[in-house]
Amino acid sequence: MSSTPVTNSAFVFKINPDLSQIDWPYVCELFDKVNWRTRLPEEIEKAFKSSTWAIFVFQDEQLIAFGRTIDDGRYYAMLGDIVVDPDFQGRGLGKKIVSQLNGLLDNYHFVTLTAAPGKDAFYKSMGWKKQSTAYIWPQGPKQLRQHTEVEE
Repeated sequence: MSSTPVTNSAFVFKINPDLSQIDWPYVCELFDKVNWRTRLPEEIEKAFKSSTWAIFVFQDEQLIAFGRTIDDGRYYAMLGDIVVDPDFQGRGLGKKIVSQLNGLLDNYHFVTLTAAPGKDAFYKSMGWKKQSTAYIWPQGPKQLRQHTEVEE
């Protein structure tokens, strides 16, 4: 799958770009900037290389947003690592990334995502529905607190 640049005003969306040209330490900085769990450059590069679809958004030559899919190629897919630099949030970039990735997964049986805490309204505004049958194996107390229901 080759890189397909899509221009949207001042922003360039690159679908499946040459990943050897991505500044992976800077990708990790963007994860930090949105207060997500720390990523290591070599690990996140490997994760993106294992993804069927990846989108990177640039303003001029500066990386400002990205997202990817985690999928089996046909039945199950998940959108992951949807990150927009906080300096560029509120301009429709996240919605465009989610819409483009979701469009690439048109024939899948299940397409899911895990929203960052506090982002429910963002995804609901795009038509995403909360799944009643999804479960998570928490990888620590923070994930337990942020992504699970309170048990009584």
